[in-house]
Formats: sequence, structure tokens, C-alpha cells
Amino acid sequence: MKILVLGSGAREHAIIKALIRTGTHPTAITCTPGNAGIAEEVICLDLNPTDVSAVTEWSVTNSVDLVIVGPEAPLVAGVSDSLRDKGIAVFGPSKKAAELEGSKSFAKEVMAAADVPTGMAKECTTLEEVEVALEQFGAPYVVKADGLAAGKGVIVTEDKQAALDHAKSFIDKGMGILVEEFLDGQEVSLFFLSDGTTVLPLTPAQDFKRAFDNDEGPNTGGMGAYSPLPWLPEGFVKEVQDRVAVPTVREMAQLGTPFVGLLYCGLIVTSKGIKVIEFNARFGDPETQVVLRRLVSPLASLLHEAATGQLATTLEPQFSDDVAVTVVLASEGYPTSSAPERAITGLVENDEHVEIAHAATKRLADGTIVSTGGRVLSVVSMARNFHKARKYAYKVIENIKLEGSHYRRDIAAKVDEGKDD
Repeated sequence: MKILVLGSGAREHAIIKALIRTGTHPTAITCTPGNAGIAEEVICLDLNPTDVSAVTEWSVTNSVDLVIVGPEAPLVAGVSDSLRDKGIAVFGPSKKAAELEGSKSFAKEVMAAADVPTGMAKECTTLEEVEVALEQFGAPYVVKADGLAAGKGVIVTEDKQAALDHAKSFIDKGMGILVEEFLDGQEVSLFFLSDGTTVLPLTPAQDFKRAFDNDEGPNTGGMGAYSPLPWLPEGFVKEVQDRVAVPTVREMAQLGTPFVGLLYCGLIVTSKGIKVIEFNARFGDPETQVVLRRLVSPLASLLHEAATGQLATTLEPQFSDDVAVTVVLASEGYPTSSAPERAITGLVENDEHVEIAHAATKRLADGTIVSTGGRVLSVVSMARNFHKARKYAYKVIENIKLEGSHYRRDIAAKVDEGKDD
């Protein structure tokens, strides 16, 4: 099977590592545009993943069997539609189906129609409407941009002015705003493979959104994650499948926009039960790094069967009993500002328990690897228990040198101590 992976982040690197680990030969995989780490494992192209015609032309010319879309931007650009029109199997929803992520208000409409449990929300288009909604729901204030915002569209704060400023920054860009009730509880990320009709669950993970230890600082795209979640009640995955994933996919089909690809369910376990915080239309980062590190089943086959409507006859994905932890190394100033390109050293995977998934990296002509963005890389470890997995991950990340960089030191710390994280 010839596979093209679209994207350049740690998520895409983790997908490629999982493809290879579960049986796909590296020579069968191409990535665009990739990064310094991905280029060490597979061929990388200089194509913009959102350039629909260029991606489609290359895939047709090179007889690609499966395209895996990593980030949301190519989905919203319609790359899946174009490829499917040419008969190429795509793991990633259509442009219309991707609105499940691209429009928070659309997602709320789908959940309402499908009777999926979620929090109350109010759509706003002006700052005055936002202020009224904030008064209605009260603190802590939850404000979301109704559109793609690279993981930075949400603020949860006790500071009303900060909530208003956040809303204004997106209203000024022409985006709508959702103000939601605050839901208190443990957050869980659970991915489902969907072929438009059938859904199959992967394994739950929990990520850490705040920039600094003890859940302090601004929201980020994610600073670390772990899997599995030993504190979840028995039957949790089945309940989410029955109450959330299946009704959502069924409703999307009834709307004439079948959802084919990865349904990311961002959930919260409240005192009143499971509720959906958000949907994404692709693998999440950094949860993908731990979920796929534990995957035992052949990833290429699973994704191809989802892309071609064959999940009804597919065995449920299997996972290792070992635990996985990932810690994100971020550049100076992330997420509020960006640092210039800086050299990275110490990128050594000399422990069988650990691998490094590159994100914002590139290799210069002289061989130096430099950082090119906010979240630079993820150190991913797997071991028999959380204590060992954390030990392995932090030992490696402590040896990576990048001026001004930072990372959280408390990823999976509470679950390591036998407490809920």
C-alpha cells in the first residue's frame, strides 16, 4: 500500500512511526511537508497540504492507495473531496463533514439533533452579546472561537475582562463566538475510527492544556498526555461509543455529510455524567503520540478500512497493556509569542522505551536541526507503569538543549502517585 501523510507536526510523526511499527515499510510512506525528524524515516515532499490541486495531482500521478490527513486545515480546504473524486481512499472527512470541528455552532446543532450530552452554549456575534452571555453563565467563563484557531480558540478564566478580550480578538477577525457553561470534572480524549456508518474506538487519553505546572498559565495546543486512564469507570468506552460517537456519525449521515475519518471526542466526566466539550475531525496532538504508541493492530489496515467503508467487518483495535506518557518541549514564549529559529541538540533516542516525535523542526544545510515554531517536539515513552514511563521520558527531555525552551514537569504525576490526574 502506497501511503501519503499530510502534515508536519508531532502528530504526523507519531502516525508515521505507528505505521512503521505495525508493519508498513518506510519506503511505502511519503509525507508532505514533514519536518526534520520525519525526513529521517520517510521521503518528504515540498507540497503545501492545503494546495488541493497539487496534492491531488501528485497522488494520482504516483498511484497513492491511501492519503492520511493529519491537520485540520487541509480538511477545511477540501483536499479529501478532491482526492475522493479521483478514486483515492482518504482517511479524513469531507469539507462539509469537517465542519464538525470547523464550526462549534454546527457541532452543537448536530449534538442537539443526535441527543448527545453537552454543555449549554450561546452563540454570539458581537461583544455586547458576549457580555450578556457571560453574565448569564457566570464564572468560570468559557469562551470559544467559532472556527479554526490552531488549538488557541478557547479560554477558561475567572477574569471577565480576559474573557471579553479573548472574544474581541476573534470577533475582530470576523469569527463568531460561543459562550458556554463551565463543566467541572476530569477531561478525557477518546478517538473513534469512522467509515461513515460504523465506528470503532481507540483507547482513552488525557492531555494537559495549560502551559505550566499545576495547570497554570494560558491554554495551549497541549503540553503532554498519558494513556490509559486507570481511574475511568468500567464500561466508559462503550458508553461514549453508544451515547456520543454512534449517534453523531448517524446524524452526520442523515444530513448527507457522512463522516469518514477520525472522530475526536473531547469529553468531561462530570458529577452528572459524561458530556462532550468539543469534537475534532482528526487525530489530536499530543494524545495521538500516546494512543498510537500503545497500538498493536496494523494501523495502515485500520485506516484504509475506515476510508473504504469496511469497518463493519474489522476487528476492534488492540492496545498494549503498557502505559505511555508524552511530554512536549515548547519554544520560548509559547503560546503567547514565538521565538526565532534556534539550534536543538541532544536529540538522541538511546533508550528502547523512548522515541522523539518532531513537530516544529527543520534541518539546515550544515546538518543543524533548528526549532521553527511553538511546540517543537514530543518525547514519548512506554513502560510497565507510569513511574517508569515518566522516568524514561523526563530523562530524555532533560538532555535536549534548546535555548529558552520549557516543558511541564508534572505530566501524569498524579496518576503516578495513584491519584486521579
